[in-house]
Amino acid sequence: MRAGLPRDPAQWIALALSVAALLAGAWLLRRGRSPALARAAPAPRPRSGAAPGLAIAAALAIVAALISAAYVAVYLRGGPRIIDATSYWLEARAMAAGYLAWPLDEPAASVLGRFLVRSDAAAGGAAPSGAAPGGVDHVAVIFPPGYPALLSLGFLAGAPLAVGPLLAAALALATHDLAARFAPEDPAAARGAARLRAVPVLAALFSALCAALRYHTADTMSHGLAALCFTVALASARRALDEARAPAASAPRGPLDPAVRAAALAGLAAGWLAATRPPSALALAAALLLVLLPGSARAGAAAGPREGDPRLGRLAVALAIGALPGLALLAAHQRAATGAFASSQAAYYAVADGPPGCFRYGFGAGVGCLGEHGDFVRHNLSEGYGFLAAAGTTLRRLKLHLVDALNAEPLALLVVAGAAIALRRPRSRALAVAPLFQIAAYAPFYFDGNYPGGGARFFADVLPIEHALAAMAAVAIAERARVSGAAGGLARRPFAPLAAALVAAALPLAGFAFRAGFDHAALRDREGGLPMFDPAAVARAGVARGLVFVDTDHGFNLGFDPAPGDVAVLRYRGDALDRMAWEARGRPPAYRYGFAIPDGGGLASVSLAPLAFGAAASPDAVIEGESLWPPRAQRDAWALPEHAGGTCASGGRLLAVHAAASGAAVVRVGLPAPWLRGARISPRVAIAGDGAGEVRLLVDGALLHAWQVEPAAPSPSAAPLTCAELPAHQLPERAVEIELSLERSRPLTTAAGAATSAPEGPGRAKIEGAEGIFALDAIRVSGGNSVDR
Repeated sequence: MRAGLPRDPAQWIALALSVAALLAGAWLLRRGRSPALARAAPAPRPRSGAAPGLAIAAALAIVAALISAAYVAVYLRGGPRIIDATSYWLEARAMAAGYLAWPLDEPAASVLGRFLVRSDAAAGGAAPSGAAPGGVDHVAVIFPPGYPALLSLGFLAGAPLAVGPLLAAALALATHDLAARFAPEDPAAARGAARLRAVPVLAALFSALCAALRYHTADTMSHGLAALCFTVALASARRALDEARAPAASAPRGPLDPAVRAAALAGLAAGWLAATRPPSALALAAALLLVLLPGSARAGAAAGPREGDPRLGRLAVALAIGALPGLALLAAHQRAATGAFASSQAAYYAVADGPPGCFRYGFGAGVGCLGEHGDFVRHNLSEGYGFLAAAGTTLRRLKLHLVDALNAEPLALLVVAGAAIALRRPRSRALAVAPLFQIAAYAPFYFDGNYPGGGARFFADVLPIEHALAAMAAVAIAERARVSGAAGGLARRPFAPLAAALVAAALPLAGFAFRAGFDHAALRDREGGLPMFDPAAVARAGVARGLVFVDTDHGFNLGFDPAPGDVAVLRYRGDALDRMAWEARGRPPAYRYGFAIPDGGGLASVSLAPLAFGAAASPDAVIEGESLWPPRAQRDAWALPEHAGGTCASGGRLLAVHAAASGAAVVRVGLPAPWLRGARISPRVAIAGDGAGEVRLLVDGALLHAWQVEPAAPSPSAAPLTCAELPAHQLPERAVEIELSLERSRPLTTAAGAATSAPEGPGRAKIEGAEGIFALDAIRVSGGNSVDR
C-alpha cells in the first residue's frame, strides 16, 4: 500500500478539483447565510426531483465516459495491458469474425499459448465425440463469452476501445436507477426531512469518480459489464415487484405488462452475468431471492390467505426466459472450445498446468496451479485450500477492496455505515447483503486475483451497490447536520444541497490524489509501460504485407486475427517451427516484433526487424521442447517450460515433466506432422538425480518406437543437468498425427504436492540444481518435407 503527497499529474488534478469543490461548497454555504437571500429564498416545496435527478445522472454518465476514455490514453497508453485483458481482446476479435472457436493452423505451436485451449482438450487429446477422422481441431480463448460478445460489437464498429467508456456511462445511469429503486424518497417524513432523492444522484457521482471502475471500463476486462448486469438485474427485479404490487396492476395484462417486462430484463441481465462471470451470477441469484421472496410474501399477506400473489409465478417465468440467451451463449462457447459441454477453463488447466485438478472451484488438497500461480501457492496454500487458507485469501481481497469504492480506505466506512442503514429498512436490505453474497461466491476460488489499479477485482462487480450504500450514509450524515444546524438557519439555506454534493465529490477526489493514484500509476508503469503489440508501430515501419512474429503471449493475443488480412501475427519460437509457419503461409516477407523492457524497469522499446529464413531449409533442424507447451494431454503429471540457464539445455530452456505421485506420469506433446513425414527425429532429454523415464513415439495413435532414459550417472563436475540425444528414428511418409509421449517413472516431488522446481507462470521457472529432473530439451529433425512437398 502506498500513500502520500501526489506525484502523478492526474493526482495533482484530482487534488485541485477536490480543493475547488470544498471551497465552492464552503462559499455556497457562506452565501446562504445572507439574511436578505434567506428572506428572498422561496420556501421548499415537496417535489419528486425525478427529472432534475435524471438530468444530473446523465451529465455524470458523460463525465464517467470521458474519464474512462482518458484512462485508456493516460494509464493504459492506448491498449489492453494485463494478460486477461489481451485474451478478452482476442476472443472478441474472433467473435467479430464469426468464431467462438477457430480452426487450428499448423504448426500449432505458432498459434497456441497462454489461455488458449484446443477443442479436443476435454477428451484428453482425443478427437471430440462426433468429429470426422482427420478433422480439423479448433482453438478458443478459455474465458466466458459474455463480455467478448459485447466487445465484438466494438470491433465490428471499428472502435473496440470505445466499448469501455460506453459501459462507464451505462454504469452511472444504472447506479442512479438502483439507488432510486431501493432508497426512494420517504413521503412520510416531516417536511421532507429524509431527502432520499439525493441518494441516487450521489450514488451516480461516486460511480463517476471511482478510479477502480474507471480502470474496469477502460481496459478490456469483464468486470465493468458484470457490474452493469448485476446492477440492472437487481434494479429491474425491484421494479418488477413494485409494478406487480401497484393498484393499477391488479389484473394481468399479458406479456406487455410492465412487471413482466421488468422481470424479463432482470433475467436477461442475470443470464448475461452468468455468461460473463459465473460465480458472480451465484451471488446475484441469492440477492434476487432476497428481493423477490420477502416482497411477494408481503404482497400475499395483504391479498389474503386464499388469494396469495398470483403474479409471482409469471414474474419467475419471465425472469427464467430472459436468462436463456446468456445461458445459451455460455453453453455454445463451452461446446466450441472443448468439443463437449465442459468447462473451457478446467480443460485448459488440465493440459497446461498442474498438479492434476489444481484449478477448481472448491476446497481441499491439491488446489492451486503451480504454473500460473506458483509463488502464491507455495506461500499461501502449503497445506491445501482449507478454511484458514480461504479466510486468508478473502481477507487479502477485502484489504485491497477497501480502497476500491471511494479511492481510499477510510472512506470505505461510508459503505459500512450505509449497509447498517440499509439493514434497518426492509426495502433496501438486499443492498446491504449483496456484497456479502459476492464475497461468499468467490471464497471457494483459491487465487487472490488482486493487482494494482484493478483492485480486488472479484469484488468489483458489486461496486455500484457499494456506491448506493455510501450515498445513503452520506445523505444520512448531511441530514443530521441539517437537523443540528436548523437553529442557525441551515435548513433554509438554498444552496445547502449543492454544497453537500460538492463536499461529497471532494472526498473520492482527495482519495485518488493521496492514495489510489499510486496504484494506478503502478499499473501504468508495469511490464514496460506499453501494450505489448501496437499495430501502429507495424504500420509506421512500412509493413503492409507479411508475417509479424511476436515474443509474448500478450503481444500475440493483441495482434493475432483468426481471419487475417495482409499482415498476420504469429508466436516467435526461435526454432524450426518459425520456418514451418513461414512456409505454410507461402513464404511471405517476415518480421520480428521486439518488445524490450530495460533491466532496471522503465518504458519498453519497440522494434521491427526483418526475419530471414533463406531459400532452403537446413538438413538438420531443431524444435525446442518448450515450444511444444501446452501438451496435448497429461495423466498424473504436468509439463511446464522452465529456464535452465547455465546448463546443457538448448537455449537455456526446456520442457520439464513433473509427476503428481509415485508411479507412471505421462505427458503427450504434438509434433507438426506435415513437415516431419519421412524425416528422422532424435529427441534430446535433460535429466538429473533420479529423473528417469521413457520417450515414446506415437504415429496415428500407435506406438512406433520407444527410448528408455536411465537416471544420470554421478558427475564429478557437479553439473545440475545431464543432456542426452537419443538415437534417431525414421517416421513414415504417410503419418497424419505424430506425438511424443513422455513417461516419467519416478516422482519429481519429495513430498506430496511440493514440487522441487515449481514455476511462477509458464516459462518463468528456473532449474536450480533440483533433484529428480526429467525434461524434453529439444528434437533434432533430419530430412523431412518443405512446403513444396
